[in-house]
Amino acid sequence: MASSRTWFITGSSSGLGRQMVETALVNGERVVATLRTPEAISDLGAKYTEDQLLILKLDVSKRDEVVSAFESAKEAFGRVDIVFNNAGSGIVDEVENTPEELARWQFEVNFWGAWYVTVEAMKCFRETNTPIGGKLMHMSSMHGVNTFPEGGWYCATKFAAQAMVESLTKELDPAWNIKIVVLCPGFFKTPMVTNTHILEPLPAYAVNPQLPTILGRKALREGQVPTGDPVKLMNRIFELSKTDEHLFHVPLGVDAIGLFEARAKTLGCAAVGGVKWSEDLAF
Repeated sequence: MASSRTWFITGSSSGLGRQMVETALVNGERVVATLRTPEAISDLGAKYTEDQLLILKLDVSKRDEVVSAFESAKEAFGRVDIVFNNAGSGIVDEVENTPEELARWQFEVNFWGAWYVTVEAMKCFRETNTPIGGKLMHMSSMHGVNTFPEGGWYCATKFAAQAMVESLTKELDPAWNIKIVVLCPGFFKTPMVTNTHILEPLPAYAVNPQLPTILGRKALREGQVPTGDPVKLMNRIFELSKTDEHLFHVPLGVDAIGLFEARAKTLGCAAVGGVKWSEDLAF
């Protein structure tokens, strides 16, 4: 890749997306910042020139808009080197209580939107960037490997998107020189926590204030969730964007490491426990 690279960043309006935009620009990179409300980063548009920053309106759940955004990015800068697949949304609710339309909307953004961006990234890296390729940085979550109560639908979208991306890595021709990394951060101080849709609990759950879903809502509403520094996180991710080290899942944060370790232990125990149940099952 050239010393100054072009980033395509989704979900750039606030939180980690905006911080990634700022981090890339401060480090001399070119950025295509996409978001549903371009006016949200008008201050950055006034600060940087058109040959440094292109701001595009994009709803990742609309495939035609994703295709158009990539075309605009290539027209402006000639290529895209890094795709930061970050746009997402969250719902806090019991699995059985979530309205179907909200559950489906969660998938439209977190899964289908991520897929639309991934497909266009692959085309760009393979067809426009030959033979240099490019890097897809898929922003997942520690909850893409381990679930939590009241976050079933959010976790489902993250698990699904990670499975899709992991399968993709096994399909790509190495000659295309496409690198994919799945970023799994823990809690960081961003509007994502406060902007999450926290629905009222199902009455059957509400009668017991000690149930995990009730305690979880309370912690979120009262700001009891421990959080890390988003500036430090984006600086670390920027470092990751430049490494040639072979990585796939990258947990980021002490809490993320803890959930990875817990998941590994759970799966290890399941494998051991399943041995006797798997005996004599062959023809």
